[in-house]
Amino acid sequence: MVPGREDPGSEQRLAEFYNRRAASGWDHPLSPRRVEARERFIGLLKSEGRHDVLEIGTGPGQDGLKFVQAGIRYTGVDLAEEHVRQARSKGLDVSVASARRLPFADGAFPAVWSMSTLLHIPAADIDGVLRELVRIAAPNAPIAVGLWSGADEEVLNPEDDLESRRFFSRRSDETVRKVFGRHGTIEDFVTWPEGTGEESGPGAGNWTQHYQFLILRTPPAPTK
Repeated sequence: MVPGREDPGSEQRLAEFYNRRAASGWDHPLSPRRVEARERFIGLLKSEGRHDVLEIGTGPGQDGLKFVQAGIRYTGVDLAEEHVRQARSKGLDVSVASARRLPFADGAFPAVWSMSTLLHIPAADIDGVLRELVRIAAPNAPIAVGLWSGADEEVLNPEDDLESRRFFSRRSDETVRKVFGRHGTIEDFVTWPEGTGEESGPGAGNWTQHYQFLILRTPPAPTK
């Protein structure tokens, strides 16, 4: 990073972007595959008797509403104050917080959900963030994560017409498995191709990518 210049991966930069975008009324519907992944995760939580979930990166609360409607107690955090305001207007329990420093006790949540959020975390910081997610999750908890793939590069999104442009850490399937596997057991890993319209991802067609969805199972409680 050039001295005196803001780190393009900084949380302040990202929050400012999403505050402006949310205030503009921009909306991107969830793709059918994303909706299917969420419904499968809800089914998993119910089958395991898990009644609470924490979402990292709530956006305006699209997924949060569906968790609540499914009878799951929902808590969410987001960097962008405007996202938090929009989610709260839907009756959701959401607050401003960073995934690097979550304001929750150890083992507070039996499940975690984070879609298209951890791709904004630089490679230098991702292990620390994953340790924080594991810390606030219960032993053996499922942590569901969605990402857009890439060739292990860190770039600014060429499609963004709002300054400052978003930072992306675009990871290959191999890297995702390696990085996440250091923090638990990957028990589900599926991908699907980028489509068009609501099926499209970031990059305005300039990136070759697919969506990565995984469930990381946190380590079991230590035996006494």
